Amino acid sequence: MDWLKLPPLNSLRAFAAVADAGSYAGAASQLNVTQAAVSQQVKALEARMGITLVQRVGRGIELTRSGARLARDLETGFDIIGRGVERINEEAALRPVQVTMPPAFAVEWLMPRVGEFQRANPDITLMLNPTSRVVDLRPGGMDVAIRYRDQRRADPDVEAILRTDMVVIGARSLVGARDLPDYESLADLPWLQELGTNEAAEWFTFHGIVTTRPLAVNHMPGNLIMQAVRRGDGITYTARAFFAEDIASGRIVELASETLFGVYHIEISPGQQRPEVLTFIDWLRSKAEVVTAQS
Repeated sequence: MDWLKLPPLNSLRAFAAVADAGSYAGAASQLNVTQAAVSQQVKALEARMGITLVQRVGRGIELTRSGARLARDLETGFDIIGRGVERINEEAALRPVQVTMPPAFAVEWLMPRVGEFQRANPDITLMLNPTSRVVDLRPGGMDVAIRYRDQRRADPDVEAILRTDMVVIGARSLVGARDLPDYESLADLPWLQELGTNEAAEWFTFHGIVTTRPLAVNHMPGNLIMQAVRRGDGITYTARAFFAEDIASGRIVELASETLFGVYHIEISPGQQRPEVLTFIDWLRSKAEVVTAQS
């Protein structure tokens, strides 16, 4: 097809609307534009094609023979286009909302709440991808990401859904009556950290502590660390929000804390978002919270 030979789509659409409505006023109402705008588009189409398509008859209008023929063809063409767009929209509505987030956030924050979203929106399917990798957001792929950053990389423009103290914690069964007079003494305990990170060493560096011996660090997927900490396998650096109840009950001991140091925030794929994605994002926003030692 030689696309350059086709008149502008807006002109064709305006003329098709006039043919369908039987008047410029009716077409303007259908297209949500002014009557003058519709008239200008039709005149531009007639000038482009060098033929009269609509003529005045008394106070009304009627299509010329050429106009009636073009109107029939456009009705068929726009009907095919409309059905094609509807099918694509239906397919998009059925596509899951894909969400990526850190594993610990998925297990400890999102999963206990997501049932509420699913009960309120049974027609929306979520596909959750807990991973420590930073997954790119792109149209047709991952829709929403929940990312972590701390106050060293503070950005006032991020849309936070969780602001929380960051804490070093361990099970009471592990810590027991150990003498841990300062942060440096925490190097005597086994640490648990997420695969692909260097959280333990970074924590000591942030506090200006140079350890005199190598740290005992076990690496594992983030979703397994929570269980391991509760069993007493080691201590870890994590969000207070994930262990608030355990700390309050005394099962978990807080060994260090940075107030409102951690931020989990929303990132959205570029471009126009599907209604299902916007519904999930609105729900996330409604769940935004701040968790501190005083919460």
